[in-house]
Amino acid sequence: MEYRDTMALENWSEDIVIAQLNDEPALTEDLNALVLRFDAEDERDVILDMSEIHYLNSTNIAQLLRLRKRCTAVGRRMKITRVSDSVWGVMLVTGLDKLFDFTDDVTLALASLQMGL
Repeated sequence: MEYRDTMALENWSEDIVIAQLNDEPALTEDLNALVLRFDAEDERDVILDMSEIHYLNSTNIAQLLRLRKRCTAVGRRMKITRVSDSVWGVMLVTGLDKLFDFTDDVTLALASLQMGL
């Protein structure tokens, strides 16, 4: 399996940022960088492309929850896209499927954010 050094982060617009996350061992660092970015300065909607993620640990879940809390606190939204079956299983078992907003792909996430859904 090949790992990228850093996540791909696209400033899609003034209101939306798209992050393509890497699988472990980089996932923890990717999520930490996003949390720090949004804690410090960023107040945009965020789309997390999780197509490369095959496993979530408790640290990753805590980081996702912190990022969601930060987005909510400043009136922004977070969409999670392209979740693998193994990650979806973790979301179901932990009840996070009811807490996060999921879409099938980035295009649908962009459309729903732009339409205010």
